[in-house]
Amino acid sequence: MTFSIVGRCAETGQLGIAISSSSIAVGARCPWLRAGVGAVSSQNITLPALGPQILDELAGGLVAQAALERTLARNGYSQYRQVAVIDAEGRTAMFSGEHTLGTHNAVAGEQCVAAGNLLANGGVIEAMVGAFERSGGCLAARLMNALQAGQAAGGEAGPVHSAALSVVDDLTWPIVDLRVDWAEENPIDELERLWLAYQPQLQDYLIRALDPTQAPSYGVPGDE
Repeated sequence: MTFSIVGRCAETGQLGIAISSSSIAVGARCPWLRAGVGAVSSQNITLPALGPQILDELAGGLVAQAALERTLARNGYSQYRQVAVIDAEGRTAMFSGEHTLGTHNAVAGEQCVAAGNLLANGGVIEAMVGAFERSGGCLAARLMNALQAGQAAGGEAGPVHSAALSVVDDLTWPIVDLRVDWAEENPIDELERLWLAYQPQLQDYLIRALDPTQAPSYGVPGDE
């Protein structure tokens, strides 16, 4: 039903998630990030509350594994959950309950952890981790490469319909937050097109927010 990768950039400290699912609007329920704290993908039979609760535990000083375990114990029904976590130091944790759907897998790599369920094959997740570790460029680009690698390795057992990419840096809002809530086919390709269109404008939007006096032209009628 879902496959995702949660990652950190060792150079910048950025945290991010790339995710795709057969369900509608996966970006509305599964990825959770907080700058300087961590990133969580809560998936399978999703309980969205797990994301912010794990982030709260990380912010309170717990490492990734302890934050995951405490949150799962508090909420119950952990046998139905699949969760991937990375904290601000790059420590990872992962969990797949006994009722995780279909072929499923979760693998930690260097500064990343990937997880998926209802997969075409277990190698999808290894392919994602390998692609992330080999990729250069910014974190968002590396996450997109990993998501594409997962799709190329077989992806889900059935068609996927939604995808999302989110990255936080040192601000209180995401510097990248892109979603394809529904596509009849190829939402990952559509997400990559969104990313490639957004990437050249990313810094402009940050400048506009932080120092409007230096903001680039908006390119709309009335803008001087």
